[in-house]
Amino acid sequence: MTAKKWTAAFFITAAVFALLILAFNVLVDPFGVFGDPIFHWDSYSETQNPRIGKIAYLDREHEKYDSYIIGCSSTSSYSTELLNEYYGASFYNLIMYGADMQDVRDMVYYIADNYEVKNLVVNVYIDNGLKIGQGEDSLSSRLPAKISGRSPLSYYADYVFLNPNYAVQKIKDRAADTLLSQPFDVFNVETGFYDKRARDVEPIGSLEDYYRAYPAFADYPVSSPVMQATDETMKCLSDIRDLCLERGISFAVVSAPVYWDYFNDFSRDEVEHFYESLAEVTDFWDFTMSSVSFEPRYFYDATHFRNNVGRWAVMRMFGEESEYIPADFGRLVTKDNVPGAVAAMYSASGEPADNSAKVPILTYHHITDTGNGDTEISEEAFRAQMAALSEMGYTSVFFSDLESYVNYGTPLPEKPVVITFDDGYMSNYSRAFPILEEYGMKATVFVIGVSVGSTEHYKDTEFPITPHFGWDEAREMVDSGLVEIGSHTFDMHRWAPFEAGRARENILRFPDEAEEAYVAAVRADFKKSADEIERETGKRPDTLSFPSGKYDTLAQWALTTAGVRATVSVEDGIAEIVKGLPQSLYAMKRLNMTDAVTPEGLIELLEGV
Repeated sequence: MTAKKWTAAFFITAAVFALLILAFNVLVDPFGVFGDPIFHWDSYSETQNPRIGKIAYLDREHEKYDSYIIGCSSTSSYSTELLNEYYGASFYNLIMYGADMQDVRDMVYYIADNYEVKNLVVNVYIDNGLKIGQGEDSLSSRLPAKISGRSPLSYYADYVFLNPNYAVQKIKDRAADTLLSQPFDVFNVETGFYDKRARDVEPIGSLEDYYRAYPAFADYPVSSPVMQATDETMKCLSDIRDLCLERGISFAVVSAPVYWDYFNDFSRDEVEHFYESLAEVTDFWDFTMSSVSFEPRYFYDATHFRNNVGRWAVMRMFGEESEYIPADFGRLVTKDNVPGAVAAMYSASGEPADNSAKVPILTYHHITDTGNGDTEISEEAFRAQMAALSEMGYTSVFFSDLESYVNYGTPLPEKPVVITFDDGYMSNYSRAFPILEEYGMKATVFVIGVSVGSTEHYKDTEFPITPHFGWDEAREMVDSGLVEIGSHTFDMHRWAPFEAGRARENILRFPDEAEEAYVAAVRADFKKSADEIERETGKRPDTLSFPSGKYDTLAQWALTTAGVRATVSVEDGIAEIVKGLPQSLYAMKRLNMTDAVTPEGLIELLEGV
């Protein structure tokens, strides 16, 4: 072959290879620019670039919605469910990465021209004063060309000639996808929210535990932000306001809460200018600083707050007070009161006011004559411990009391304690119950549904079993008002040596079990347990003790969606619950009680709370 033919063959091969790469980028379409023809994976496209992905989704599905909340990523925590209820509307959450009011304005222009828009809520906060017009610098932040006005040829070329590693990664991510969100698919497509199903069930306990999980809060980094874009930001917001007035669109502005340590990095003069300028544009609901800002457990980082904080904001806007909301959270700001509102930001309390409670939860199993130092305790030791609690002024409470504290701010007694029994042994009725009656102590007994009433053998085998009480005994205890029955699962606490097939010894998923099938199994098991307890005692449980204390995020999420409101683990320690954070009721720590815990030792342990 001649040199000319070799050269021609080389260039033809290179051209074919390049065309294949281009076709690969278009077909796999990691940013959803070309309609995602193979995967149809909206959440992935939106995660890569919510500006592009969400508009692509809405261009197809906008008839489902008539209202929008829009802004930076903290916008995700405002509840569209509540907005729908209060406005009588169908909201979509148009959050995007970065606080850029120019992009917000351009997105609003587009949706107003192309979709039905009855109501618009714009989320604004101090970061909006830092920058504007930055989106085109990043593949993950730029607007679609039809919104930005960029040349379509230039716009699409960037994604056609994309590094193919993006497409390869999308294929790998698809293979690794799970039921709950992962870093590559963080959006709930139907609502526009961040998919926080995992975040909403992660256990939250003491501040010390939280600092380990979110170390930035323990020693927050110092920054030097400069609010150089305030005037341009307010001009864009004015444009949005004018458009809404012209089109008859209801318009509202909220200012998002931020963590106090971050807020303090800003110049007060610049902050005052920002909020005074905002008040000139429109009245707005301000949530920037309050006692909430001093509680790190309400935040993931400086500017991203938990969903329940967003619920509070929407409820405060509409005067709803059916749930716990900190008294100083939120104020309507106008031109007339903005100086006082800014002053209030700087005078916000440095300590969250009475927003958490440490509650010891005691764990018992079987009451015997002698105890065994582990899951059995002697009747004598149990009586001594109950006597000590009574003498020292401790008040036993149910988990429903903890739920009321968290959800409604209902006060707990000065010295609360929760007494629990796992498994539902007959000794809980024959030995422990009379002592509870003697001292007026309440307790929760977590029963294994399949074992209730089993007095001789394990299920349908000949293997002997420690006797469990039956429903007659359960009803007597419940009717006393001193005992509630919780779930220890119906049949997810099996004794493997005595099972013919594969035994689910705890609530965790089998390694080869499909996630959807596992979640269905957990929900069905709890439903069966709860249905039976309700049928037999008249009270439906919403508490569960994890068998062997084992759990993970998927298990907790499956239970939460099945109606479980509180779970306990076997991790040693004092439970700490936080007002407004249902997650603090999940996987609560407990103290295992044995004969080795003397009455004096018990009180010393609890007084250390």
